[in-house]
Amino acid sequence: MTVASSSPPSRLPLGAAEAVAPVKKAKSRPGGDGALAALFIAPAMLGFLVFLLWPTLRGIYLSFTDFNLLTPAEWVGLGNYVRMVNDPIFWQSLWVTVEYVVLNIGVQTVAALAIAVLLQRLTQSSVLRGIVLAPYLMSNVVAGIVWLWILDTQLGIGNEIIAGLGADRIPFLADETWAIPTIAMINVWRHVGYTALLLFAGLMAIPNDMYEAARVDGASEWRMFWRITMPLLRPVLAVVLIMTVIGSFQVFDTVAVTTDGGPANATNVLQLYIYDSAFGRFQFGYASAMSVALLVVLSAITILQYRLTRAGQTDLG
Repeated sequence: MTVASSSPPSRLPLGAAEAVAPVKKAKSRPGGDGALAALFIAPAMLGFLVFLLWPTLRGIYLSFTDFNLLTPAEWVGLGNYVRMVNDPIFWQSLWVTVEYVVLNIGVQTVAALAIAVLLQRLTQSSVLRGIVLAPYLMSNVVAGIVWLWILDTQLGIGNEIIAGLGADRIPFLADETWAIPTIAMINVWRHVGYTALLLFAGLMAIPNDMYEAARVDGASEWRMFWRITMPLLRPVLAVVLIMTVIGSFQVFDTVAVTTDGGPANATNVLQLYIYDSAFGRFQFGYASAMSVALLVVLSAITILQYRLTRAGQTDLG
């Protein structure tokens, strides 16, 4: 007769029972996270609809009407656009704006890139970064007024220094040749620090191992800049260029407080002409047509920049 073994069952190690026990699934919310996400998105979406989408649609509609705030809008079809095509002041304003954008973006991008590289390669001091960013904390209106005083032909400290050096005083903001380059440089001074910090953030994402390997191979700083820094910084630089170009095409406040479009419409940028048409002459339909034209131009430039610079692609593996 076989006797059953009476030895006690082996005991599992401490904590093993919990390890082999089936893990309970977390209870999911009946509606998921969609309701919570919608709650957080709602304020931004409301602001987008009220302050961006609706004014854009309203402006597109008004561009096909004759509207002056005093009488109901009258549908004129493409009349405002025909007038815009035949308006020499519109084309002059567009050309002045393009001239400003080329000067502003060209100098600002090169200067910001140089500052960002110096911050990365020489020092990463937070104090220095704060000093570089300081002009950006000043409003465009204040910056324009300050530089208007500095560059005043008779009493400005800038011209006092030029006169003290024995040179002739320069009417920076009162001469047709100097006005747009001067306004472009004022805005370069104000925005270059912010642009440099954006590029600096992109530079910090580049692994240092690549620079160390290049140094071992005997590469110079100049060669590393063109072979490593520029290719890997391209996506960030492309986005920064898109942002700065869009902002430059919308220049208004600096011009308004320094030259008000003068002398002889030499600084009458497109945004200033749109403002004058709407709030100076109450031609809101025509101003809306020019605004739509500017929207189309900026959209085309943005798409072209995005594709040419391959902003959505990166060379970092």
